[in-house]
Amino acid sequence: MAGQHIAIIGAGISGLLACKYILSKGFNPIVFESRDQVGGVWTKTIQTTKLQTPKSLYQFSDFPWPPSVAENFPTQKQVLEYIQSYAHHHDLLKYIKFNSRVLSLSYDGPSDEEMGKWTLWGGTGEPFGPKGKWKVSVQDTRTLCTEVHQVDFVIVCAGMYSDHPNIPEFPPEKGPEAFQGKVMHSMEYSSMDHASAAKLIQGKRVAVVGFQKSGMDISMECSSANGIKQPCTLLYKTKHWNMPDHSPWGVPLGYLYQNRFSGLLRWGISKFVESHIRKKLRLAKHGMVPNHSFFKEVNSCSVATVPEGFFDRVDQGSIVLKKAQHFSFCNKGVVVDGETEPLEIDLLILATGFRGLNKLKAAFSSPAFRDLMDKEDTRLPLYRTCIHPRIPQLAFIGFSESIANLFTSEMTCRWLAELLSGTFKLPSIKEMEKDVSQWDKYMKQSMGEYYSRYCLDALQIWYNDQLCKDMGWKPQRKKGLFRELFEPYRPMDYA
Repeated sequence: MAGQHIAIIGAGISGLLACKYILSKGFNPIVFESRDQVGGVWTKTIQTTKLQTPKSLYQFSDFPWPPSVAENFPTQKQVLEYIQSYAHHHDLLKYIKFNSRVLSLSYDGPSDEEMGKWTLWGGTGEPFGPKGKWKVSVQDTRTLCTEVHQVDFVIVCAGMYSDHPNIPEFPPEKGPEAFQGKVMHSMEYSSMDHASAAKLIQGKRVAVVGFQKSGMDISMECSSANGIKQPCTLLYKTKHWNMPDHSPWGVPLGYLYQNRFSGLLRWGISKFVESHIRKKLRLAKHGMVPNHSFFKEVNSCSVATVPEGFFDRVDQGSIVLKKAQHFSFCNKGVVVDGETEPLEIDLLILATGFRGLNKLKAAFSSPAFRDLMDKEDTRLPLYRTCIHPRIPQLAFIGFSESIANLFTSEMTCRWLAELLSGTFKLPSIKEMEKDVSQWDKYMKQSMGEYYSRYCLDALQIWYNDQLCKDMGWKPQRKKGLFRELFEPYRPMDYA
C-alpha cells in the first residue's frame, strides 16, 4: 500500500502533523505552503497575541515544550519557534514547497454520474482508487509560474482562520463606501508589521467590531496607544463567558471539562465556572453577564481568554463596550441601530472571523464537489471531522474546533494515517452520512442557537474514543479507575 504520492495543502500545525504521520507509514508527501515558512496562522499575529490554551494541552504528543518556556500561555514568538522546532526535529522541511499557492484541485477519475451511484467511499471503500487521481494546480507566489502535480490522495490542511475574511453585509449606500475614514479586517491588521500597526492606530478614534480574542487584543493595543483621550469603542452583538484564566476558583479547567466524569456534572460545573468569571471580571458591574450558560459557550467553541487588565481599561475609560446588534456606516462613522447620533471614528477594524468554507469551495474545480459543501452552514459535513463521504481520495484536517486544536489535529492525523495504511476501513457512504446526521442532531438539540457542527470542546474525550476504537487502540489510556475518571486527558496520554 505504501509508496503513493500524497499532496498536503498547508504547512501549519495540521499540515506538519499530516506530513509526519503519513511519512511514518511509508507514503511520499509533498506539502504546498503559500508562505515562506511553516507555522500557519502563528507566522504573523497581533503583537500582543498569546496562546489561549495552557501549553500542557497545546503540545505535540512526542515533542514537549522546552524548559526555557516557563509561561503557561506562551507568546506568539514562542509558539512559532516551538512549531518550527517540531518541523526540524522530524526533518519535515525537505518535503515542503514554500511560496506555493494551490489554485485548484481537479479530480481525474470516474464521471459525476458514476460517482453518484457509489455505495462505498471512492467506489471501493479504499483510500486509493484504481481509476482516480487528483491534479493539484500550484502557483509560485514569487514568479507567478504555475505547475500541475498529479497525486494519489490530497489532505487539505488550509485551516479556517485565514485568507477569506467574514465581512458583514450592509444596506445599499450604508456600507464602508459611505465612510470617509478607513475600514479594515483584523486579518489585514494582523499582517502588518508591529511598527506600522502602531502608527496606524496612534491618535485615531478607533472602533473594533467583535468580542472574541482578536477583538479584545486589538482593543487593548488601541487603548495602550491612545488612552482615555481617544478611547477605543468595542462593538459587540453577544455577551460571552470569556475566561480571565484557566483555573476557576483555583481548580484547573482540565479537571472540570477534560475528564470522563465531568460530563455527568456539566450543569453544576457550568454554574461553578460562571460564578468565578462573574466575580473576577465584575461582569454585573459592566452589564456583561451573558443570557446563556457557560456550558453552551464551551460547546459552541466561543470561549476566549480575556487579556489581562481588559476590564480595568473599561473602568478607566480607555475601552468602551457598546452593544450593537446591527450598525451601518455614515460619512463620519457608524450608526448603531436604535440610535440617532453617529459614533464618530477615524478607523473601524472588523474582528468578525473568517469564511473558511468559501476558501475550500473556490479550490475545487468540480461544480459537483462544490455543491456538496453545505450552503447554509459554515462547516463541512465530515465523518470523524475528516472525511467527506462523497469526495474520494481526499481528507480534511483542522476543520474542527476544540480547547486545543493541536491536540485534535494530531489525533485525526494519526487516525488518517492508519486509514491510509489499511488498518481499518470506513463504513458505507450511507452509514457515514447517518453518523454525521446523528452528530448534528445531538449538537443542535443540546446547543440550540449556539450550535456549531464541529466544536469538540466538551466532547474531546468521546471523539478520541471513537478514533481509538477505529484504530484498534484501547480508548482508556489512564492507569487505574480513579485516574481514568478524574484526571484530565492530555496529548501525552496518546503518545
